[in-house]
Amino acid sequence: MNQASLSPSAHRHTDGTAALRVALAGMAALAAAMGIGRFAFTPLLPMMLHDGVVDIATGSWLATANYAGYLAGALLYMALPWVGRRLGGVPGNAALVRGGLVATVLLTGLLALPWPVSWPLLRLLAGVASALVFLGTANWCMGRLAHLGRPAWGGLIFCGPGLGIVITGLLTSAMVAAGWSAATGWAAFAVLAAVLCTGAWRAFHDGDASAIGTSGAATVLSMPPPRPAAERSLLAAAYGLAGLGYIVTATFLPVIARAALPAGSVWPDLFWPIFGAGVALGALLSTRISPARDRRLLLAVAYVLQAGGVALGVLWPGPAGFALGSLLLGLPFTAITFFALQEARHQWPQAGAGFTGLMTALYGIGQIVGPPMAAALLARAGSQAQGFDWALAVAGSMLVMGAVIYGFMAWRWRQPC
Repeated sequence: MNQASLSPSAHRHTDGTAALRVALAGMAALAAAMGIGRFAFTPLLPMMLHDGVVDIATGSWLATANYAGYLAGALLYMALPWVGRRLGGVPGNAALVRGGLVATVLLTGLLALPWPVSWPLLRLLAGVASALVFLGTANWCMGRLAHLGRPAWGGLIFCGPGLGIVITGLLTSAMVAAGWSAATGWAAFAVLAAVLCTGAWRAFHDGDASAIGTSGAATVLSMPPPRPAAERSLLAAAYGLAGLGYIVTATFLPVIARAALPAGSVWPDLFWPIFGAGVALGALLSTRISPARDRRLLLAVAYVLQAGGVALGVLWPGPAGFALGSLLLGLPFTAITFFALQEARHQWPQAGAGFTGLMTALYGIGQIVGPPMAAALLARAGSQAQGFDWALAVAGSMLVMGAVIYGFMAWRWRQPC
């Protein structure tokens, strides 16, 4: 039986199955590239500190190297349409995802080797790979899901980072209990990344939804005109503030918690998985929100939630405060990205990879600023706790500023009723 002879209900079932396959593949890809390639460093940092292979300052610069790589990857992705026009073609989104996943596995595994002089470069390249996988996965999967009539399922792929964070956080806790070294942890996570990549590999192919920043002429003609340049600029700037707003907590949460809680407490090992669970839950809930809602207001609410999560780490430095703060920080984490990319496609659909790449680059700049800012404040503070409090206060204020910008955008450029 050919596709044309299928009944409408059979078409819906076939499209639903294909959409679920796309969403799960995207979830696995982001779990590997983001949950492991980027964020496994956070739970492993206390182990590296315990092993004596890094100190706080070195850890901050390793984190910064990864975020600089993420920025470089976003800029590279943004430039691909320009490069493609001059070279006659570039790899599609699916090819970028596959290549980035292979790089993630290799770069994670190499961190297990006792070559600390290479670690900054490895973290830099891991950042490049994670940005290419993130942007390639988001654009490929959201394009395919829209084609299959399931655009709201795009939120499912953003559960991937949260699930990866939960898994790595719980596994790291078990590694600490078993007395493993950080090097062994990196090797184990490389194996886990390979397993996730295997699950995602077959779904990504360049047969459709793979072109970067291109579309058919008929599609372009049917697109609405872009929104005012001022609105697009504010959207990009506010999204960049989110990078700085979350990164201090996301980089140093286990270290902050261990310093604030009594020695031997089991809680510090649980806050990072709680953050990851919040990320996955928030991404799942975002699929239930009506597409008719003003995404700028949704983003404003998400920023306020994250600011509250950051503030709890300062105002309530105990198990309950850290747990609730981790959850509030995680709930809107990837939902912010989902809503922002949806809004970007709405405001400037013709720009394709260029605008989403620019937004991700600004987000990357915010991430780069965070760890060295925290290290500088720690060096000037009277204690480590005071230095982290200062850094968290700056981060929270950036999120509040972003929420105000989104609120202003919703007031200034109202959606038609």
